[in-house]
Amino acid sequence: MSELGRLEDLPADYVAALRALNLVPLWPSLRAVMPAGKPQPRTVPTAWSYAALKPLLLRAGELTPIEKAERRVLVLANPGHTLEKMQACSAIYLGMQLLLPGEWAPSHRHTPNAVRMVVEGEGAWTTVEGEKCPMSRGDLILTPTGLWHEHGHDGDQPVVWLDVLDLPLVHYLEASYHVTGQRQVPRASHGERAFTRAGVAPTPVFERARRAYPLLRYPWAEVKAALQALAADQRDLECVMVAYLNPESGGDALNILGFYALMLRPGQVLALPARSPASVFHAIEGSVEVQVMAERFTLAEADTCCAPGYEAVTLRNRSPSAAAFVFVADEAPLHRKLGLYEVRG
Repeated sequence: MSELGRLEDLPADYVAALRALNLVPLWPSLRAVMPAGKPQPRTVPTAWSYAALKPLLLRAGELTPIEKAERRVLVLANPGHTLEKMQACSAIYLGMQLLLPGEWAPSHRHTPNAVRMVVEGEGAWTTVEGEKCPMSRGDLILTPTGLWHEHGHDGDQPVVWLDVLDLPLVHYLEASYHVTGQRQVPRASHGERAFTRAGVAPTPVFERARRAYPLLRYPWAEVKAALQALAADQRDLECVMVAYLNPESGGDALNILGFYALMLRPGQVLALPARSPASVFHAIEGSVEVQVMAERFTLAEADTCCAPGYEAVTLRNRSPSAAAFVFVADEAPLHRKLGLYEVRG
């Protein structure tokens, strides 16, 4: 195949005439936007140590009151996209958020979807559309697009959680904005109590209005128990993983990103195939080694890393005697909706 022409091969007056009319020749840049055989992601394998970032997050609590921060967050940025873009991969934003005792993060709503994976601390809560969701380590709490949400803290120790948003995509689509509102009045409702058993869901005799997101809080105690039961029931199952789903529709918990919990048996090595979506791995319990491309990361509890798409990932539980548990987020729902989802190898 012959080489494509370069921009510098064209006469300067011709290039100037194109630019004056807001025109660009495709052929010099064609291979950059559609490379041969496989994409070339800007996302690079990157890890963030919680032990290293926690002192900086706590200092942020000393330096900036919640009234001036609104959301006190350190963004986990991928250098492949430049730190200024504040994204972990093409469609995923990650941030570690701090809430101190007695603080209240004001009610607002925004177009990006978000989830909160609680890292440590007790006594905090998130209220979503009036439903007050207590926050305990390992819990996953949804704040879907357009829903009012706020955070408060009635405990006596700092609470930290991992934010996961589809902000990079929504920002790219020029559709990102937020609206600030009044403090919510919590209602007596706990959606997770209605969906505590697999395979059964509330069913009305008479028609009722269905909520787009009937389950907002996924308690870690229930998710961990499901993983342990699955591992015990299917001892030869290689990948012990559950997905966070909408219990009424059976679809993904949110529209754009996928969320999962993974259990690695003691000493287990799990080879994940190369897939088109990028992935994020966050250690909830135990220590896990993650190998992607030429990088090898050791994740202690609360550490996080990301892997680009189209690359295989190998996970290893570093403990020979205890299971390890990992929270996973990826772009798979988006890729499936766009018809781009691939598994290679």
